[in-house]
Amino acid sequence: MKAMILERICDLDECGEPLRLVELPDPVPGEGEILIRVLACGVCHTELDEIEGRTPPPALPVVPGHQVVGKVEKTGSGTERFQPGDRVGVGWIHSACGECDLCTSGQENLCADFRATGRDVNGGYAELMTVPESHAFSIPDIFTDMEAAPLLCAGAIGYRSMNLTGISGSKTLGLTGFGASGHLVLKMVRRRYPEMKVYVFARSPGEREFALELGAIWAGDTSDTSPEKLDAIIDTTPVWKPVVEALRNLAPGGRLVINAIRKEDRDKDALLNIDYTEHLWMEKEIKSVANVAGSDIAEFLDLAAEIPIRPETEIFPLEDANRALIELKQRKIHGAKVLVIG
Repeated sequence: MKAMILERICDLDECGEPLRLVELPDPVPGEGEILIRVLACGVCHTELDEIEGRTPPPALPVVPGHQVVGKVEKTGSGTERFQPGDRVGVGWIHSACGECDLCTSGQENLCADFRATGRDVNGGYAELMTVPESHAFSIPDIFTDMEAAPLLCAGAIGYRSMNLTGISGSKTLGLTGFGASGHLVLKMVRRRYPEMKVYVFARSPGEREFALELGAIWAGDTSDTSPEKLDAIIDTTPVWKPVVEALRNLAPGGRLVINAIRKEDRDKDALLNIDYTEHLWMEKEIKSVANVAGSDIAEFLDLAAEIPIRPETEIFPLEDANRALIELKQRKIHGAKVLVIG
């Protein structure tokens, strides 16, 4: 099979093309696993974190990619949910132990044995991949392969982030950073809570314009002051300074939800500018998002189909995965980037 592999950790600005197109043996599904012929795979900022070493794979080489849509090619022993030809999706969660208190209480995303698709095991930048049947999800017929791919991570993690804000109805929400996840959260909120006011903070003028087109009532730079204090803010940026600015824009009792696996070190001195009275006092809260549980993916796919939520996508062939990643790092973003495979 054809696959794009990551062979070394490097700064994308220096190595240029970190992934290499190779031929690999076709994987074979083990007990409880299914083999998927990949049709599309979303490109996520987490891939940049893997490549540049902020959340490095435990072993190299590895096939990245964790927003996977494909058709079941073959089933291993002990499987019963899917049959060859069924269309399924795979997200960031590849597997967990399934037995600890966290797993049995629905918090498998926090399991010590959590394994991530495309980091801890080979992912979807390939023609074929395997996954435990328990962590594959049926794709609603309403979506094309390209539309469904971003829903599996950008959408699901945005859904989890929104739930963790604890707000609904006529509250005020801020979105710091406006990539794949941010634009899906805005689409979801505009349909689910039409009375909610959404403010967007983004460095790129293009992203701010895009946010206004999708229904944000205001869009400014990440260092700007919002027209009013906000009940909750979801931060999806890879750096620290927007976190400090978001805390300043929170209302008393407001909550900042940080949707990131790692933050880059380049501006960590920004944290020295946190003033307790201005940024944290008045019972403001900070909460992190750690991975996604299977329930997040399943619930969000159902919700996205019901509304429906259709991602804005930019399409690339598998061979152009490096170009998609470079554009992502350069913030050349208009919705979600998706690789079409096969």
